[in-house]
Amino acid sequence: MDPNTQCTAFTGTVRLTQGPLWQVAPQALAAQALVFDDTTGRIIDLDPRAWDGTPPPARRGRPKLGVTAREVTLLPRHWDWLAQQKGGISAALRRLIDEARRADGGRTAQRQAQEAAYRVMTTLGGDLPGYEEATRALFAGDLSALADRLSAWPDAVRAYVCALAMPKDDT
Repeated sequence: MDPNTQCTAFTGTVRLTQGPLWQVAPQALAAQALVFDDTTGRIIDLDPRAWDGTPPPARRGRPKLGVTAREVTLLPRHWDWLAQQKGGISAALRRLIDEARRADGGRTAQRQAQEAAYRVMTTLGGDLPGYEEATRALFAGDLSALADRLSAWPDAVRAYVCALAMPKDDT
């Protein structure tokens, strides 16, 4: 896991700390807190041997350009078509992906936000009043109703769930 991943730690329903993982992990381990990834809502499993509370060392050499090499499996006709496109295969794939993202209309971001909020709601608030009604409001996309259903929840949990439920613009 990237030590700069933004996360939030909870002890019960009380927010302990929030920030980059390298900062949060030592405090969370000492308090035996749950640590959530602020993007996905997933619990981060911490290995106590890996966290000493110091920032990650700066990388030497050129800064990362953000390019990731991965394997793509396509049929021969797909490779042939891509090879004929302006700028080559990588440029064609980037254009296709950008076009699909624009056409998405924010649906993917909304679904990811709902899933992240749901994970945290289930973990921290599954036994709290209004949980089922809040879940229905979340998946209906009614953030106002969600906030209303969470009004009896502890402030820190309510604020965190509502923040996660807001779709992030990833353009």
